[in-house]
Amino acid sequence: MIADPGAAFGFSKAWHDGRVAVVTGGANGIGYAIAERLARDGARVALGDLDEAGLEAAADRLATLSGHEVAAVAGDLAEEDNARDLIAATRDGFGRIDILVNNAGGGVIRPFLDHTPETLKATIDRNLWTAIWCSRAALPIMAEQGYGRIVNIGADSVRNGLWDHAAYNAAKGGMHGLTTGLAREFAPQGITVNAIAPCATRTPQLDDYFDKAPEVAQKFIDIIPVGRPAEMAEVASMVSYLASAEAAFVNGQVIGVNGGSTML
Repeated sequence: MIADPGAAFGFSKAWHDGRVAVVTGGANGIGYAIAERLARDGARVALGDLDEAGLEAAADRLATLSGHEVAAVAGDLAEEDNARDLIAATRDGFGRIDILVNNAGGGVIRPFLDHTPETLKATIDRNLWTAIWCSRAALPIMAEQGYGRIVNIGADSVRNGLWDHAAYNAAKGGMHGLTTGLAREFAPQGITVNAIAPCATRTPQLDDYFDKAPEVAQKFIDIIPVGRPAEMAEVASMVSYLASAEAAFVNGQVIGVNGGSTML
């Protein structure tokens, strides 16, 4: 794990100075790593997550690190009202929204016929509806400003058909499609929309999967040419670039952060 992503990748705090970022699923894992990176690069940050206790702890850690207030709104972002509340609280607290990172997700990874109606719905809700509702709430604000960056966290498994990922890929593939459609529609208003497609990433969830299904989990790693999972900081670094003003001509792209597990 890279202890200080901002220092390790050599970017200055000025990259996001004056910007306000919303990160969904920000209580832990990749979401918190993204929020930390954006804060280190100068952004004011708001976090949304279903885990209220974890969210409060994450906001406290981030406030201590950044020296700024961190907004935190708990709720299921697959419900439109909760997504609206997160976006409204951010604008009310900070006056604007420049960056939205649709990271909230998490799928039930299992063979397709082992799914239940409940696990299928949960997978679509967590990954796709959260992005739809948060984007729908944030885009009018960005359009009014004439500036915005949306970064969706998709999945490399959509491209390589990873074992036991069919339902998850249905949700993340929908997110990839949402990315390209919104990118074309809102480009004239100064808004870019891109997605990152990470491969297996070193998170507590991946560790749990190795405990439960080590042979299948190892297959996820074996298809990565560099021979290891991504680090959360490596995913966060690409988010920070796409969220920057410097990335103004990168739009409608699904960019792999995958060690070469899929190419082109």
